[in-house]
Amino acid sequence: MANRIDERLAGLAAGGRKGLMTHVVVGYPSLASTSALILAMDEAGADFIELQIPFSDPLADGPTIQSACEAAIARGARVQDAFTIAAECSGRVRAPLLFMAYANTVYRYGTEAFCRDAAAAGISGLIVPDLPTEAARHEGYFEACRRHDLHNIVTLAPTSTSDRMTVNASVASGFVYCMSRQGVTGAQLGLAPDIQAYLRRVRGHLAVPMAVGFGISDRARLEQVLPYCDVATVGSALIDRLAGTEPGDVTGQADTTRAFLRTLTPALA
Repeated sequence: MANRIDERLAGLAAGGRKGLMTHVVVGYPSLASTSALILAMDEAGADFIELQIPFSDPLADGPTIQSACEAAIARGARVQDAFTIAAECSGRVRAPLLFMAYANTVYRYGTEAFCRDAAAAGISGLIVPDLPTEAARHEGYFEACRRHDLHNIVTLAPTSTSDRMTVNASVASGFVYCMSRQGVTGAQLGLAPDIQAYLRRVRGHLAVPMAVGFGISDRARLEQVLPYCDVATVGSALIDRLAGTEPGDVTGQADTTRAFLRTLTPALA
């Protein structure tokens, strides 16, 4: 059975359009709303949906997602909730689901068990931004991903050397996630001024499609990166909008999500 990420990427290529990946922190604004947000993202046209497992020290994330992780943990979100929600939603959405988790979460759960249970819950790929390629090899992470038909989505940054790009690209599957600037996530920080040259440089090292994230907050910024990538990721900008809703207002949060994403999807055609 084909991985759903491969199927979606093939469909995008055949249709001559770019993809949109959206981001939700499991348990934010509440556990009750997370499934509703995933369904709303799918309804609004998301091509891939990234479920971030909340972590107490999310080093790659800026204030928006750090606050969302802290709130989710304070409200009782646990690692197992991510697996439960993925299992509930994976059969109800068209978009492939991915987990974004920090290495400590994967290690504490157990690398093999994490990959096994993620696949069983309907997850198609994993993003572990603080897991170096060398450590992943040592821990058997790549092998576990292959055993359970999960794509390991490796990351690259503007500071990545050509050698690092070559190494990471050699183990990438599905697509590569390119950070559009050095530092942490956050819609308010915008895109790096030299992003186009950087993305061209990355493309030269890849045999798989390329996703871009960090700083895409509106249609104008989305349109700025789309000519140079295959998939654009929107995370903090959506979470910023959810921060203005009441934690218990699940319907309002889903409506906010759909409305915002529908301002972006026309740019993908």
